[in-house]
Amino acid sequence: MTTITWIGLGHMGGPMSANLVKAGHKVRGFDLSQEAMGAARAGGVQTFGSMREALQGAEVVFTMLPKGEHSRAVYLGDDGVLALASQDALLIDSSTIDVETAVALHRAAQAAGFEFLDAPVSGGISGAAAATLTFMIGGATEVFEKAKQFIEPMAGRIVHTGEAGTGQAAKIVNNMMLFISLEACAEGSVLADRLGLDPKVFWDIASVSSGNSWALQTWYPSPGLVDSAAANNNFQATFSAVLAAKDAGLALAAGEQTGVNLPAAEIAAQRFQQLIDEGYGNLDCSLIAKYAAPDGKIRGWDPEVTGRTE
Repeated sequence: MTTITWIGLGHMGGPMSANLVKAGHKVRGFDLSQEAMGAARAGGVQTFGSMREALQGAEVVFTMLPKGEHSRAVYLGDDGVLALASQDALLIDSSTIDVETAVALHRAAQAAGFEFLDAPVSGGISGAAAATLTFMIGGATEVFEKAKQFIEPMAGRIVHTGEAGTGQAAKIVNNMMLFISLEACAEGSVLADRLGLDPKVFWDIASVSSGNSWALQTWYPSPGLVDSAAANNNFQATFSAVLAAKDAGLALAAGEQTGVNLPAAEIAAQRFQQLIDEGYGNLDCSLIAKYAAPDGKIRGWDPEVTGRTE
C-alpha cells in the first residue's frame, strides 16, 4: 500500500482517486470545494482542510487542476507542493494545461530535487469512473517506469510520449480533434433530424460507417442513443463549455506559436465561446448542436429547465 495525495477532486479527480483506493492505496485528498471532498470521501478518500495536511506522508502526489495558472500556484507557491511535499515524493500532474507551464513545472521540480511527470488524460468522466483513461505522459523514461504502477489502476492505456511537456502537447492536439469531431456530430445530428431521419436509425448507420468518431460514440448530442451523452440530462455538463473553450484555446495558441493554420478548431472554439457568452458556459460543450438549428431548438434541450448563469 502506498500513501498517495490527490489535489483536485473534481469530476475527473474524484473518480480517479477512488480507483486508487480500490487498488489498495491510502489516498489523502484536498480540494477547495467541500462538495467535491464529500464525494471523494464517499469513494474512500481521506480528505483534509488544507493542502499542507493532505501532503503529510505522501509518497506520490497527483494533481488534477483546471488551468495552468492553478498548476503553477499549487506547485510553485510558498505553500505549494514543492515547498511542502517530502523530497522523495513522485509528482504527477494530470491537469490539461499549456506546454510552456508543463515544462516550467518540470524544471522547477528538478531544481527542487523532485521527480515530475506531465500526465494528462483522455476518456472523460465515464473513462475516469471506469478506469479506462488514456494517459499521455511526458518526462524521463526512468520516472515514467516508476510511475506506471500507480497509474495502472486508473488507465486503459498508458503512453510515454517523450520528453517534458510532450504529454500536454499530445493532449492538446487530441482534444482539438475531439472538438472538431463534436462540431461534425452537432451539425450532422441536426441535419439528419431536419431531413426526417429517425435519430436512432441515423446513429446506428453513422456508428458503423465513415462518420463514426469518439464524439459520436460518447457525446452524441441527441437523447436516448448514448448512455454517457449529456443530451440525456438536458445538457448538464459532463465536460463543460468553459473547459472546452479553455482546451480549444490551448490548441489555437499552439497553432499560433508553430504557424499551423487551424480553421476547423477556430470554428469549434467560437461555438464554445457562444455558449459562454449566452450564459451557458456551465453546461455541456455538446450543446453547441443548438447553433446548427435555425430556430435553436434541438432534441433533449429545454432552456426553461436549465436556465442561464451570469
